[in-house]
Amino acid sequence: MPPEEQPDAGRKSSRATGSKASEGTGGTGRWGQRLERAVLVGLETSGSGSSGNRATARRGELHPAADGDPLEANSTGNTTISAGPGLDADESLAEFRELVASAGGEVAAEIMQRRSKPDPATLVGSGKVEEIAGVAASTEADLVLFDHDLTPTQLRNLEKALPCRVLDRTQLILDIFARHARTREGQLQVERAQLEYMLPRLTGRGKSMSQLGGGIGTRGPGETQLETDRRKIQRRIDQLKLDLEAVRRVRKQQRQRREATPVPTVALVGYTNAGKSTLFNSLTGAQVLSSSHMFATLDPKLRAIELPSRRKILLSDTVGFIRNLPHTLVTSFRATLEEVAQAEVLVHVRDAAAGYAEEQKSQVEKVLGELEVLSKPRIEVLNKIDLLQPEERQALRERSKVGGDTAVSALTGEGLEELLKAIDDALFTDPVIEADFSIPQQEGAALAAIEAGMVIHTRAYEGNVVLLRASGPASLVGRLRKFRVREA
Repeated sequence: MPPEEQPDAGRKSSRATGSKASEGTGGTGRWGQRLERAVLVGLETSGSGSSGNRATARRGELHPAADGDPLEANSTGNTTISAGPGLDADESLAEFRELVASAGGEVAAEIMQRRSKPDPATLVGSGKVEEIAGVAASTEADLVLFDHDLTPTQLRNLEKALPCRVLDRTQLILDIFARHARTREGQLQVERAQLEYMLPRLTGRGKSMSQLGGGIGTRGPGETQLETDRRKIQRRIDQLKLDLEAVRRVRKQQRQRREATPVPTVALVGYTNAGKSTLFNSLTGAQVLSSSHMFATLDPKLRAIELPSRRKILLSDTVGFIRNLPHTLVTSFRATLEEVAQAEVLVHVRDAAAGYAEEQKSQVEKVLGELEVLSKPRIEVLNKIDLLQPEERQALRERSKVGGDTAVSALTGEGLEELLKAIDDALFTDPVIEADFSIPQQEGAALAAIEAGMVIHTRAYEGNVVLLRASGPASLVGRLRKFRVREA
């Protein structure tokens, strides 16, 4: 780094966005650039959380708060954080922080507002907006992030009142998807979701949206700049829909070719960062990206694996879900999520070490309900048991035997054999059957097919004939039916 670009704790610089930031206090990203600093804002309405589940946050650190402390930022910069629906304070805040980290930012401060109902103009109320503005200025934040969806009116009002950019939860998730989209299909889907979110929020965004000028020679039918922008965006959305429809047709053709051979598909589904990609790599030997950041996987991956019965299946790794997943994303990624709809069995991967595993489970089932696949056979997999204490791990494995869940560690490989057997038992396409065969030794192709695709239980020789008892897929048994021994 040249000397003039060296970080200096006493020097301040203006970013391109117009907000100031201290280079000495901010972290740096992968390529050395300063991470954007964000003020996190949450909203707790009456009945949405427990008053006893609270914590105090100071510049990204959590400290226990005494019961009865006010939910306000005090002069020392402390802010009391309360839980969102189904989550306690630490869990709700930790998840939102993970989203910020996945987007390439760092947390400068957190603020929680407690109200009986959201303010229709600013979500959090005018007094809290002034406080947020002060915190953003004092921490030299680049943006303010709301862990809540903002209406177009709320977004415009907050942008006018705050000294930096304003993003809501949906915008943050869309930004993460845009960062992680690698394939052309993924980029199309993200762009469509972003434009559909932007369309109703164009009004009042700067001078570019103002009325076109009037005067001599300009009177008559015309349109505002806002209408022009809306028309351009709508035209682009229509084109993206056509492009994504072409993607769906290609995927449909690929599935039809796969369905010509009896190879069932099993899809990994689950909450984001539950360890699906790590499990996918452990089962298939693939090297797909597995990251601790949320939404590292956007495009489905398919790999063939062999089950203990010697049956072949296609295992699919899919995009993770999250609470309050924007509906525009579910709609835009329907082409990708069709792999889930076409799967014969769903493997629901859950984080056994998460403090709010049941909340994560309900959110995943909510999205599966939107995709109308809740009726499919489902295997519950409790992943990351290597993060548990030995006694917790043993207790979980005992409960799993009773409840039908499978406890595994995708990282260490513990429990993967039991998972493969559970998948084997859940499949109904091309069932496993046991049969006796009498095959002349010169029929090498038939013997090789049994060796490669079936489990041999007994083997005997009578002269030039091999007598076998084996179990395997019904399709393979059918192809070898002329060698099958019929019982009297």
